[in-house]
Amino acid sequence: QLQASGGGSVQTGGSMRLSCTVSGSTLDQYTIAWFRQAPGQEREGVSVIGGSNDVAYYSESVKGRFTISRDNAKNTVYLEMNSLKPEDTAVYYCAAGSSIVIMTYPLDRYQYKNWGQGTLVTVSS
Repeated sequence: QLQASGGGSVQTGGSMRLSCTVSGSTLDQYTIAWFRQAPGQEREGVSVIGGSNDVAYYSESVKGRFTISRDNAKNTVYLEMNSLKPEDTAVYYCAAGSSIVIMTYPLDRYQYKNWGQGTLVTVSS
């Protein structure tokens, strides 16, 4: 089970940290990804991190501004978001996939079977 938290409202240029806590199993068994979905748009992959290593990927739209990290002791993955823009406004979801997803199609939403509830991030101009 995945629990996402940390959303809210922020002004352009601000920062926010999202958390995704995994329960019922250990984090290192999974590839964990963050996706987001804005109104009327497809769900898109934002960032992903491997379960047993620190391999991480980012979409071009967030590269250099967002940082994904993992704390296995807390079974939690974080998404640190800096220099936020209005176009980052969306519902953000975390998802868990098998450990091999990080090596195949890590930002493909169809690779992920387990999803947390979304958390809304609103960036105002």
